[in-house]
Amino acid sequence: MKTKDPAKTVALLGVFGALTLALSFLENTLLPDLPLLPPGAKLGLSNIVTVFCGSLFGAPAAFALTALKALFAFVTRGATAGLMSLAGGLLSVCALWALLRQIGKTVSYLGVGVLCAAAHNLGQLLMSVCLTGSFALLAYGKYLLLFALATGTLTGLMLCVLVPRLRKSGGFSTIETKDT
Repeated sequence: MKTKDPAKTVALLGVFGALTLALSFLENTLLPDLPLLPPGAKLGLSNIVTVFCGSLFGAPAAFALTALKALFAFVTRGATAGLMSLAGGLLSVCALWALLRQIGKTVSYLGVGVLCAAAHNLGQLLMSVCLTGSFALLAYGKYLLLFALATGTLTGLMLCVLVPRLRKSGGFSTIETKDT
């Protein structure tokens, strides 16, 4: 991460961390479960912040946000929620890391949103198999893939709208962003 002002970087990462936790709390505590969707399925609003932060500062910052969100889930909702959050988040950020240099070249934020959502769901599915010992849960994967397509599209569309506006706002002019 290269910045002209390290204090600004720390402040921005703090804001991104707080926003990630606020959106996670909103989704998991204040919003009801979505009808006609898998139990516990969420929109993944905090992933918008993670992807934006990753595109601005690189994968290490996105990994840090993921770890923070998993710790928050562990403290507020228990070990299972923390492990599920960590597994999904880590696999999602790995997908993001693989795609970061391609954003705007061969993949758009829409593609990144869908691929990261699919990776997140896969990570959570694999963790649920590890926790329960039941490989029968893998049959649930096809539904999670469809759900990832929907939520990832939502995340990607929001990023397509927000990222250019945030970059134009001038608030990030003292940060040398990653190749996006």
